[in-house]
Amino acid sequence: MLNLHKDKGPFRISYNHRGAIEQLGDAIAELISERPVHSTVVVMCIGTDRSTGDALGPLVGSELMERRHCFVLYGTLDQPVHAVNLEETIARVHREIERPFVIAIDASLGQVANIGQITLARGSLQPGAGVHKQLPSVGDVHITGIVNVGGFMEYFVLQNTRLSLVFCMANVIADALSYASELRVPAVEEDVQPPVHLTMPRFPFFRNK
Repeated sequence: MLNLHKDKGPFRISYNHRGAIEQLGDAIAELISERPVHSTVVVMCIGTDRSTGDALGPLVGSELMERRHCFVLYGTLDQPVHAVNLEETIARVHREIERPFVIAIDASLGQVANIGQITLARGSLQPGAGVHKQLPSVGDVHITGIVNVGGFMEYFVLQNTRLSLVFCMANVIADALSYASELRVPAVEEDVQPPVHLTMPRFPFFRNK
């Protein structure tokens, strides 16, 4: 188990690292274990399917639906959480869930050497910052994936990001979330009706080599 002390920085790993799923999953599980008592873990996947690079969040949401987990999920390819409905979705979460503990997921831009890097950190993220949008911050913890280079023509860069990279990163994050769910979130009791977003496992074709 990784040791994410509160005085240490974010956890970072490349999507193609041999142990990416397990190490990221361990780190997520550790942060989940710190959540307030009786809180509900919400995974909010932010982005849009209209832009290849910005589709990381919705892809994670859709892939997570195909795996076993017991999170409340917002944001998929069919029902994305994006700039237009983000504020409304945040309000909906707080209206429908008494004590939400939100894991926010979004794509990001960065340096060439860091493309493919996945970051997990405490605190909220600021969606849209990479393309200079003013959107509300969201998340008790957040996961970001660097999908392309930043610093110039951000909209064009996101539109011309390789789908293969984004899809592979989304699979790693979804696998890690499912892995963390199995480690840290109590299983649903047999005599209790499972939540809508509890899904069965699958065996995705992408795995770390």
